[in-house]
Formats: sequence, C-alpha cells, structure tokens
Amino acid sequence: MSQPVSHQVDGLTRFRVDFAYDGTDFTGWAKQPGHRTVQGELLAAMTTIFGETSNDFGMRVAGRTDAGVHAANQVAHVDLSDAQLKRLGRSNNIVARLNTMLSEEIRIHAFDPAPSGFDARFSAIFRRYRYQISDNFAPKDPQQMRYVLNLTYALDPVAMHEAAQQLLGLNDFASFCKSREGATTIRDLKRIRVKRNSQNMIEIELKADAFCHNMVRSIVGALIAVGAGKATKDDLRRTLERAKRIETYKVVEPKGLTLIEIGYPPESKLGWQAERSRARRTLDEA
Repeated sequence: MSQPVSHQVDGLTRFRVDFAYDGTDFTGWAKQPGHRTVQGELLAAMTTIFGETSNDFGMRVAGRTDAGVHAANQVAHVDLSDAQLKRLGRSNNIVARLNTMLSEEIRIHAFDPAPSGFDARFSAIFRRYRYQISDNFAPKDPQQMRYVLNLTYALDPVAMHEAAQQLLGLNDFASFCKSREGATTIRDLKRIRVKRNSQNMIEIELKADAFCHNMVRSIVGALIAVGAGKATKDDLRRTLERAKRIETYKVVEPKGLTLIEIGYPPESKLGWQAERSRARRTLDEA
C-alpha cells in the first residue's frame, strides 16, 4: 500500500479500492439480505480485518453492476477511522489479506489512500463497457460461455455500428432505461463502436459519463435487431426520441457485459467533478 497524502473525510481516511470480478454467480454489486453479492463479500472481508461497521465503511462504487455483469476494472472508496487502521498491526498489505479472504471470483488490485476530493462514484467522468456476442460466424468456445452471448444466427456489425451512431451525444435515454424514482435518464453517450474481433466475435463498446439501469443491455438488444435485419438506424433514432420506456427491443442477458474502465479527471479537479455530478442533469447542458 503506497503512502500519498491521504484524504480526510470527517476525521476518517478515505481509500480508493481497485478490483475486478466475475459476476456470474453474484446477485449484482449491491448487498442484499439472503443473496450473494460483490459488495456483501467485500464488506465481510473488510469487517474481518477492520472490525464491525455501522455504515459499511462509507463504501461507494463507481458503477453498480446488475446480477451476472462482470468487471475488469471497478473502483470503490471506503472511509476508515484511526482505530480501524490500527487493527492492521504491523502488516499493511491490505490487498494480499483481502485476496486471501475473498473467493477467486473477486480480485483486489489496489487499496491506496485517496487524493483530496476523490469520490469513486461522483468524481468519475466516464464509464466504459464492452458487450461480446458470438453469432453463427464465430466459433463457440466453452471457456467463454460465461462471458459471451451466443446466437444461432448471423449479425451485420457494419449496420449495427452505423445505427449505433444515432445514439451519440447528450440525450434522454428513457426509452432504453428501467426507470427509478427520482433518477434522471439523461446521459452523455460519448462513444459507441461495433466490430468483429480477432476471434470473429462481435464486440460492442460503449463509453458515457454514466449509464442508467439496463441502458447498455437495452441498447445492445436494439443493435442486435438491426444486425439481424429486423430494425433500421431510423428505428433506433425514433425510439431514442420517444424518450419513453416501451419494450420494443429485448434486454439481452447480462453475461456478455463487462465494465472495463472508469475514468477520472486530474487530481486537482476531483472535488469539482464530484460536486458537478451531484447536480441533477438537464438537456439544457447541450
């Protein structure tokens, strides 16, 4: 664990946690009574090291993934008191201790003091996801079954990519999101790319300031319809402009989806970005 100047929050020291997980057998990120979740596993391991907590160590994550969704690079923060830190004793290798306690489905990459102003969720400026599809042009690899959507028909990635460009920019993505009370569905989709990779699988990569609930899997479902010749790019544009949730396209399975990157601004802008992100968004920003 490195020793930069730590970020104090209400007398607590904030730490940035970088980690990855295979989401197949988890009921998503957020802890739920009676269910196995990524957060639940992390909290159990941290409690063993640092003792009981009344507020889950103030843990906040950059992106709350759904059941079955994976993460190659996820970020969270936790706030620890001096008393909790003293429980480490002479050993400060938190990464090794956590990885010893956790199942191999979760791996901690780093656990370091956070810079001033850092908030894992609100300081983030973008999230990047990748969805993988094996259509009938791609070989079916048993070792990839947990991470790829398998289809028995052909898709046209060129048509899918062209249609995807209709969704770029700051828009109300209500047509592609599962609504949550009090939550906005306005997002800035910065990049979306569809291509075949070297294994002949179709990869759909999306980068946005943030994603609302089911947004990525809904967009992928719409693009599959385009790739199969059942919808056009104009259909996607009309769906977006409707800004109202109608089950036009299937929300695809979570197993093909992986969170691959969280982006943050320079350290000098972390606090400013966090305050900006907390403000409710409107389309007037365009």
